[in-house]
Amino acid sequence: MAANAAAEAKPTVSRTDRFAQGLAALAAFVEREGHAKVPCPHKEPVESVETVPGGEKQVVVSRFALGTWLNDQKDRRAKLTPGQLAQLAEHGVEWA
Repeated sequence: MAANAAAEAKPTVSRTDRFAQGLAALAAFVEREGHAKVPCPHKEPVESVETVPGGEKQVVVSRFALGTWLNDQKDRRAKLTPGQLAQLAEHGVEWA
């Protein structure tokens, strides 16, 4: 039951939002490294602003599994839209 409670506590993220998160992480990686050859185990630090109890906002740094995400996109590239493929290509992804 603890697993169910943990799953319910996490907000669901749409595929569109998840793609946008991955693209933002990829853009940060490419800007820093100068290429889009992301190693599979790489996790990109991503900052977000969250509201904590009491209404204060704080910056939270999480680690986005960019290497895994990019491999998943490659595996499902036939299901990506032409616009998504173009966005990946703009960031230097060779197979897009």
